Amino acid sequence: MKIKMLYSKIHRATVTDANLNYIGSITIDEDLMDKAALLEGQKVDIVNINNGERFSTYVIKGKRGNRDICLNGAAARKVHKGDKIIIIAYASMDIEEAKEYKPKVIIVDDDNNPIKNTNNLREE
Repeated sequence: MKIKMLYSKIHRATVTDANLNYIGSITIDEDLMDKAALLEGQKVDIVNINNGERFSTYVIKGKRGNRDICLNGAAARKVHKGDKIIIIAYASMDIEEAKEYKPKVIIVDDDNNPIKNTNNLREE
């Protein structure tokens, strides 16, 4: 049996842009993608801390070092520039693997600079 488990997340990222006229997805700075072990095209859930919206989309690479977090297409209607979001990725694991797996949790500052990498799922 496989279960879905948290694989990684970028916590409290700041939305830098919302582009309604793009075909869809979330653009994430490639450095942040690497730290969170996210792949281009990977499905992610987005939780908007400001308004409670929850939705799914897929990742596209942003320019390395720009710290961009941009929601594109229809998802742009669910955020505003400056909103705080959580970007969440899940993976299917067997139960024994899930018991041992430690997800990557990347906490960023207001400018989307990583300030902490942790495997702790609770506030410290």
